[in-house]
Amino acid sequence: MISAVVTGNVWSTRRVDGLPSGAFLELEIPATGARMIAFDVLGVGLGEHVLVAQGSVASHWFTGPPPPVDALIIGSIDAGSTGSAPGSEGGPPG
Repeated sequence: MISAVVTGNVWSTRRVDGLPSGAFLELEIPATGARMIAFDVLGVGLGEHVLVAQGSVASHWFTGPPPPVDALIIGSIDAGSTGSAPGSEGGPPG
């Protein structure tokens, strides 16, 4: 899994048939500065810290024939032990 920050939306007026409801989001990986596009079914927002699964794990999450998705946002990070998430005090939320 990858920890990343949502930096923007990717607008798509046409999609491949069979792609479920969701949004394409641009992400940045803070540790490297690398950018990627991931599919979001959770409805996360700009600036949120997220967890991303890639490859067959991401595409096989969907029911039916797997869509051509190789990066999927699977969680929103509320707080981390390193204090890197917004509002984190270095421990679990109280």
